[in-house]
Amino acid sequence: MRILFIGDVVGQSGCNAITAHLPEMIADWRIDLVVVNGENAAGGFGITEAIYHELIAAGADAVTLGNHSWDKKEALTFIERAPRLVRPLNYIPGAPGRGSALVEAKNGQRALVINALGRLFMMDPVNDPFGLLDEEISACPLRKDADAIVVDFHCEASSEKLVAGYFCDGRVSLVAGTHTHTPTADHRILPGGTAYITDAGMTGDYESVIGIKKEEMLRRLTTGIPSGRFEAADGTATICGIAVETDDRTGLALRVSPVRMGGILEQIIPQFWTGT
Repeated sequence: MRILFIGDVVGQSGCNAITAHLPEMIADWRIDLVVVNGENAAGGFGITEAIYHELIAAGADAVTLGNHSWDKKEALTFIERAPRLVRPLNYIPGAPGRGSALVEAKNGQRALVINALGRLFMMDPVNDPFGLLDEEISACPLRKDADAIVVDFHCEASSEKLVAGYFCDGRVSLVAGTHTHTPTADHRILPGGTAYITDAGMTGDYESVIGIKKEEMLRRLTTGIPSGRFEAADGTATICGIAVETDDRTGLALRVSPVRMGGILEQIIPQFWTGT
């Protein structure tokens, strides 16, 4: 299976990049499964129903969230009618929505998509992500009930993301870290066969501070005085993510590559899908 995971879409710039380029990427690379983190898609904070449908229409098979899941209050209700919108599974019981979704990939295979929120340096009151990850993976094991399993582990600490990778190694196809909005260079296949990256990066304008217009960030951090609202930067976005090709016999990773397209970052495309 060919899997494309796209890191945190930030603001209108990020949404525009997905709408403009994702359909062509899917066609050119013959991608089977696309997972997009959309928790910052609505002006940098949260997601709306319209944006969710926009991402799905562009080719996303599942949209994951994170600590900004409920920043747009409408998400608390529309998530119940959005079967491919996946919020962190370790929210306090009673939270609306679902922490995992078994979706049909474009090639007809089954993919389990799981979203979990880390706890180190995060303010959200959440339950232990590792015990719940174990329950989800055990209830829908790779190759028995799912042809691929993708985990979006959304947290601040690289150490906690690494623990998630090793915790899931050999049992899932991909563990992709999100939240810090900076693509890391440690993409690899772990010893048990799980593809891993500490942070997939953001899909947004990198002439910014993690996707937010830099002027207000500069003022606050240099003077300690807020003087306006945080607003998503609106320059040309770089689409950042990770490409994984799995073995249909095992569901584990055979190849992995970062993806960076557009904007100001160095461009990287998966050569094993392009032949270049």
